[in-house]
Amino acid sequence: MNSSVFTVKGMTCTGCMTKVTNAVTGLDGVNDVDVDISNGELTVLSETPVDADRIRQAIKEVGYEVVS
Repeated sequence: MNSSVFTVKGMTCTGCMTKVTNAVTGLDGVNDVDVDISNGELTVLSETPVDADRIRQAIKEVGYEVVS
């Protein structure tokens, strides 16, 4: 299983978490998503590598910024 961690700027509540989770979960190849609001981290699990730029773009489209 592949794991990628992203730092997302602007997440402050469970609504934010839901938006980001839904945006990334809908991407092909993504098996699971875990969002830690307190650390501003998103962890993506996939069986095959998922393009990090696709993940960043999906997060941007719902109004948040990936800073790393």
